[in-house]
Amino acid sequence: MSRSFLALAFASMTALSVLGCARADETAKPLPAPALDTPAAGTSETAVLAGGCFWGMQGVFQHVKGVTQGWAGYSGGERATAQYETVSGGRTGHAESVKIVFDPRQVSYGQILRVYFSVMDPTELNAQGPDEGTQYRSEIFAADAAQQRTAEAYIAQLAKARAFAAPIVTRIGTLRGFYAAEDYHQDYLIHHPEQPYIAINDLPKVAALKRLYPELYRAAPVMVFPNRS
Repeated sequence: MSRSFLALAFASMTALSVLGCARADETAKPLPAPALDTPAAGTSETAVLAGGCFWGMQGVFQHVKGVTQGWAGYSGGERATAQYETVSGGRTGHAESVKIVFDPRQVSYGQILRVYFSVMDPTELNAQGPDEGTQYRSEIFAADAAQQRTAEAYIAQLAKARAFAAPIVTRIGTLRGFYAAEDYHQDYLIHHPEQPYIAINDLPKVAALKRLYPELYRAAPVMVFPNRS
């Protein structure tokens, strides 16, 4: 089911009130900082993460200090099938993902994961909120062995701390490619804050970032197309 259809279906305030993000609500508490983190190496690193709708995930990380770029796109499948309508069929192997370029001197990979697990529900299998299908799964696409170790250690740490009421089902995969989504998907949350889907499912994630981790939040987002009106 497309999000444009869902936006119309959620037009009534009654329907909107019951579809909030499972983790990005006012009762969510900060997750523990990673006990094992990836040491900074250079001035620029990349993380690729999938956690449901890429509009919201991109919008969150565009507000994280130290992030220099944040693209919405597809990962997990082949280049030939990396188009929105094809991926939406749920049979390409792709997940809606975000590519985050960040300065590890300002924000670590472990801190990126801490934010990631705080704004989506890692206990949902092949779904996030109102969206269902493998293209909405939560998956960490590790770029190297250090990222994989950090991700594995953090998931184990969260499980031991019983940070969530159900088992974490987030996958850890190997990054084999990231393909940027169509231009109209980029900076979508920034340009469409009043769209019902965004207002109810995604803006609470940005609010949660600001509330839970004010030291990581910045008001002015990094945009893919900063000069586009």
